[in-house]
Formats: sequence, C-alpha cells, structure tokens
Amino acid sequence: MKSMTGFAKRQKEINGKIITVEIKTLNSKQMDANVKLPAELRERELSIRAMVNSLERGKIDFIISEEYKDGASRKLNETAAKERLCEVRSFVEGQGLKVSDGELFALVVGQSDLWEESSSESMDDDAWMELKALIGNTIEELDATRKHEGEILKEDFKKHVDLIEQYLGEIPQYENERIATAKERIRSYLADAAIKDVDENRFEQELIYYLEKLDITEEKVRLQKHINYFREVMEKEEGSGKKLGFIAQEMGREINTTGSKANHVEIQRLVVAMKDELEKIKEQLGNIL
Repeated sequence: MKSMTGFAKRQKEINGKIITVEIKTLNSKQMDANVKLPAELRERELSIRAMVNSLERGKIDFIISEEYKDGASRKLNETAAKERLCEVRSFVEGQGLKVSDGELFALVVGQSDLWEESSSESMDDDAWMELKALIGNTIEELDATRKHEGEILKEDFKKHVDLIEQYLGEIPQYENERIATAKERIRSYLADAAIKDVDENRFEQELIYYLEKLDITEEKVRLQKHINYFREVMEKEEGSGKKLGFIAQEMGREINTTGSKANHVEIQRLVVAMKDELEKIKEQLGNIL
C-alpha cells in the first residue's frame, strides 16, 4: 500500500552544472502532473513526462533546475546591454543630469530582460543519460516515502476495521432481548386497544412476519465479508485506493441497513460507533494510491 503524498529531492553535477530534481506529490483522483524544465531540456520533455507518469496518480510537482557551480546560471546579452546603455546615457544627458558611467552600468545590468539562460542548447546524450539516472533515483526515493506513509495508513485502517468487527460481534447479545421487546410491544398495543381474545397461533405468525422484516442476519454476514475483503485487498494489492473506497461504500450500506432495522437502543449505539470508525477510514482513503 502506498500513500499519494511524498517528497524527494536529489542533486548531481553534470557538465559543470548542479542539476536539482525535486518531486512533490499530493492526493488527487487523477494524474495531474506539473513539469517545469530548463530550456535545454525542452526536447527531452516527452521522455521526462513518461518517467513522471510511472507515479500513476496524484497531484505532482516535478521540477528540474540548474545552476553553474560558481552560482551564475545566466549570462548578459552584451549586444543588447550596449544598446541599452547608449539609450540610457542619451536620455540622461538630454535631461541635463550628471550620472557616472558606473552608475549607468549598474542601472543597465540590473534589468532582468538583458540576462539570458547561459545555455539554451540541447543536452548531449551522455549528460542526458546521467540526468535520466538522477530522475530515476529521485522517483525511487519518492516511491520509498510513499510506501512508508502507506504503511502508517495501513496500520490506522487495521485499527478502525478491527473496531468495526468488534462492534459487529457485540450485536448478537442484544438480539434475543430485541425479540422479547417486540413481543411485549405488540401485546401492549393489543391491550391498549382492549383486544382480549387473541389467537396465539395467529399472533406468533404475525410476530414472525414482523421480526423477519427486522432480521439483520444477512446484513451482519455481508458486513463481515466486506471486512474480510477489505483486509485482503489492503494486504495483497498495490494501487488499491479506489477498490478500498468501493468496499468501504458497501460496508457503509450494510451498517446503515442494520441501523434502520435495529429497533434497539444498544444496537443503534453500536451502529453509530461502526459509522464513526468507517468515516475515519474514508477520510484517509483519498490519500491511498
């Protein structure tokens, strides 16, 4: 089991540059990948996206950044800078101002549009193979964090499923009392209606019909099967988030039906407790891959 939440970051020097690969993932119903690359990797984007798609599902921020070892990752467009310097000097002189060449230079080189990426050429094959390995290692690191988070969630699911099963096992102790209560209630209705002569055979037949409508045996059996299946999928299947969500829906359906038929305060209390545990499971299922 894996969580959709994870983070990984790796760096490596390639061709005199420090290349950083950073991946952050959050939960999402679909694959939603945001990929940011330097200009020189534009032609490799399809290959990089194919690697990112191995993450299967989630909101993914995938960023590759680069800088030279000396910290300079851009270079000045000298031709444009000279033209800009002449334009600024002409303007300043036209205004009758006195500004030193140093001040003019500082003003011009501070304009961001005069700075370009130091290299817009495509990455050569050898460098690409190094980067590809770096991306793969970063994805593996991210996958490890997802597995770790997934194991934590699995233990949480186990706890809540165990409690649902525990509450389910407590229901039978109240069922005989439930039948006796139903009999007494019907007899009370008959007494209130001043009906004295009651055919006991007919009374038992009507009571059986009434209790069949309130019978929760099938709901209990199905809920136990769903609990067992939830555990099986959780332990054995990768990418089980959606399937576990469907099983949880079925568990909820059986719990709700049990509640609607319960007609007993203690069984209703157990139903409420089961619903509470199931909601805790559903809240976290959105984070499972």
